[in-house]
Amino acid sequence: MSDLVFIAFPTEQKAEEVRQKVLSLQREYLIELGDAVVVVKDASGQVKLNQLINLTAAGAATGAMWGTLIGFIFLAPLIGTALGAASGALSGKLSDIGINDQFMKDAASALQPNTAGLFLLIRKMTTDKVLAVLRGIGGVLMSTSFDETKEAALREALAASTPSSETPPPPPAT
Repeated sequence: MSDLVFIAFPTEQKAEEVRQKVLSLQREYLIELGDAVVVVKDASGQVKLNQLINLTAAGAATGAMWGTLIGFIFLAPLIGTALGAASGALSGKLSDIGINDQFMKDAASALQPNTAGLFLLIRKMTTDKVLAVLRGIGGVLMSTSFDETKEAALREALAASTPSSETPPPPPAT
């Protein structure tokens, strides 16, 4: 079963930085994600989703390839490419994988203007190691489907001070 986490950040850059950090953890097999989406709420209150995968573009590319192949059969590759790209883009636009787009837009309405958030759909994770990496990154946990203990540990990790902001230890006595 997957867990959903929504963390608010003061800027889009910070949310993207954290997403990249989490994606690097995925490359190290410490976390398995179903989706990771940065949401941005602009000054006018409009919410924009920055998905990992642009399904419209991927659908258009796939459709263009198949349209070209079918177009060659009927001796009209350019028409086949155009029709394939258009139908692929439409199917990509209508597809929704990962976290539901409307749900994210509704949840992101709770953000303050000119801020951002990060949605993570987590399939599996090595909790202690992931929280150690996320320790002190900042952000406010908006919602999660974790149990109370994991949620409390995540809140504590986000709010913890980073080692660089702590006062350095006194020099050793000589």
